[in-house]
Amino acid sequence: MQGEDLGAWTVAQRAGWERLMPAQQFLLDSIGVEVPADGEAVAPVRRTQDDRWAANLAAARQFHAREGHLRVPRKAVEDIAGEQIKLGAFLDNTRRRAAKLSEQRRAELDELGMRWT
Repeated sequence: MQGEDLGAWTVAQRAGWERLMPAQQFLLDSIGVEVPADGEAVAPVRRTQDDRWAANLAAARQFHAREGHLRVPRKAVEDIAGEQIKLGAFLDNTRRRAAKLSEQRRAELDELGMRWT
């Protein structure tokens, strides 16, 4: 857990290397944080809403295929290709925001037998 936080911090420091003071750059260099090479993309690419929807929908489909329903506890987590998807939170939040969903997204969940109440 802490390693992930430290890794994210390190990536953030490398992404903003030019904005650091020389003393900060020196300290980071002394602990082994490498200077980003010219043209190196340091910051991770953010996922779009559509990408997140697709991942959550894949988790819902996987759960439905295995269990035959979408009655998922709030804390339920599905593993999709090594990524932990918080399926329970996704479905709970989707139910709460059902009126704001597009018809296509509602239809995708209706195909899986989504309970909206």
